[in-house]
Amino acid sequence: MAAEVSGPEVGGEGQEPLLSAGEAAAAEEEEEEESRNRDVVETQEHYKSRWRSIWIMYLTMFLSSVGFSIVIMSVWPYLQKIDPTADASFLGWIIASYSIGQMVASPLFGLWSNYRPRREPLVISTAISVAANCLYAYVHVPHSHNKYYMLTARALVGFGAGNVAVVRSYIAGATSLTERTSAMANTSACQAVGFILGPVFQTCFTLIGEEGITWKLIRLQLNMYTAPVLFGALLGVINIILIFAILREHRVDDLGRQCNSINSEGEESGVLDQDAEGNVDHVAVVAINFLFFVILFVFAVFETTGERAILHGGLLIVLVGFFILLPWGKKLPNIQWQEIKNNSIPRTTFTEMLMPFWSLQAMQLPSNHTVEPVGCPVTQSWCLNTPMIYLAQYISSDILIGLGYPVCNVMSYTLYSKILGPKPQGVYMGWLTASGSGARILGPVFVSQIYTHLGPRWAFSLICGVVVVSLLLLEIVYKRLIAFSVRYGRMQEESC
Repeated sequence: MAAEVSGPEVGGEGQEPLLSAGEAAAAEEEEEEESRNRDVVETQEHYKSRWRSIWIMYLTMFLSSVGFSIVIMSVWPYLQKIDPTADASFLGWIIASYSIGQMVASPLFGLWSNYRPRREPLVISTAISVAANCLYAYVHVPHSHNKYYMLTARALVGFGAGNVAVVRSYIAGATSLTERTSAMANTSACQAVGFILGPVFQTCFTLIGEEGITWKLIRLQLNMYTAPVLFGALLGVINIILIFAILREHRVDDLGRQCNSINSEGEESGVLDQDAEGNVDHVAVVAINFLFFVILFVFAVFETTGERAILHGGLLIVLVGFFILLPWGKKLPNIQWQEIKNNSIPRTTFTEMLMPFWSLQAMQLPSNHTVEPVGCPVTQSWCLNTPMIYLAQYISSDILIGLGYPVCNVMSYTLYSKILGPKPQGVYMGWLTASGSGARILGPVFVSQIYTHLGPRWAFSLICGVVVVSLLLLEIVYKRLIAFSVRYGRMQEESC
């Protein structure tokens, strides 16, 4: 018979029954087992399932970028073919419609993903993109207003691309702090590869030709303009199948321990996430939104140390890049005289007298030679007093901005996700994506207006000023740009 634990008589009045030595040992062993379970990060099976799901998110990001770039080179000739009434200004609206659609959809899909399984907004958004690509393939069918159908199709493709907010919020919730920087970098890399390979795919489809093949039964023309979007639709269908087959809801805390997810359709095993207690630092959130807007704005104009320091360094590199791009020399550019044709030189004016001798000599063309006017347009008055930008300047600037932009992009998303911590990130990621889309809309408008009317000196100086303001803002909020767990003392900052 098991020995009784020494103490007052068992069952006495007002006394709790004492445990036997065996029961006490079993209780102690159970408590130790629970403690060990809390310390275990995750099982191997959970780890593999989690990263399979993250790879599906990488694929979704890649296909979203392909959907934007796969037709970008052929939009203008196709638009002219289906609707001769369309002009260059309408083309600008078609290009911008993608970003407008994404800006509107990102917060909506992000909000959806906060309360429902992420599979739902991902499948619906991808299905919208598939339908929009099919619509693009049929914009030649209507007898009028074809350009508006193309505008609608591209806007819907952008609307479907609003799922990038869901992708980033999923990755933020499914990675630990130590995994998140590389995961966000991989996400941005997949996005960049999609932008690059889209035109490559389109180039391959040019082999089909402008006429291609027509299926009269379904009124489908398969040619160099429609084949790329139909290929994009096929990739979207494959993506939907993989989302259903592989994607699972996973959430881990900052240490990598499995947590219950509010997005799960059923009960999940895992520890209860106590780290969600606390408020998000909204000053830091707004600051990152502004910085991200500036980064995308600057890049749109131009078509492990801690993350804060890397973001700081990236912005400095971008600043140096645009500073180099400013007109620094004394040599004026060639002037584009539209009257040059068959050696006809316009009568001498005061502005011609300001031109150096080499520019006048360059105008002396053979009598039988006709060329397109080249150089700085004479209609832009700044051409007469703004020094030219040398090729070496442009190349150096291109390299620096090309290095600084991806660094800033990745660090913005990484810091943002760490600042938000265990809170649902769908809406926040939606706003961040929307700010980037807004920058891609305003950037080209900015450069077209400022550059055309005031020239590169003003345009690039203003951009340098915006970057300087961003650096000052970064200095002001620098100490606040820390991970949620670090802010509440649950982790040391070195762990970030």
